[in-house]
Amino acid sequence: MVISRLHVEKIEKSLSLIQEFLAALKALSEIPKEDFLSDRRNPAATESYLRRAIESMFDIGRHILAKSYGLKELEYKKIARTLGEKGFVSREYSVILLKIAGYRNRMVHLYYEISPTEMYDIVTQHLSDIECFIGEIVHFLEDYRNSQTT
Repeated sequence: MVISRLHVEKIEKSLSLIQEFLAALKALSEIPKEDFLSDRRNPAATESYLRRAIESMFDIGRHILAKSYGLKELEYKKIARTLGEKGFVSREYSVILLKIAGYRNRMVHLYYEISPTEMYDIVTQHLSDIECFIGEIVHFLEDYRNSQTT
């Protein structure tokens, strides 16, 4: 159900930004751990790119839910749950997205608890979670476009 047309170009622009942030994060993930941790700019850059990627992901989710169901004022965890419940992303991925939402809140509100080692672990072990989001939304957009032509 779509109550108003999606701004596909807006979603695609946000996906491009996420891909740029992901490329920067991948470059940071290639730095050996000791070198990564020895330069305080690396964890800071990682945190910035990661937060912006996550916020872009949830901006996309909020847009889809607003245009599809009129749901506008949703916090990140509600966006994650609702995207899975409504089938915009798989239910399995919505569980991961829920964790990402919680982590983003931790980055913003409990930033003093986040360590450089934690940033390194995320950038070397969890970038596939962002790649999965891109894949889920690209699949959704393909289905959306097909429904608009029939």
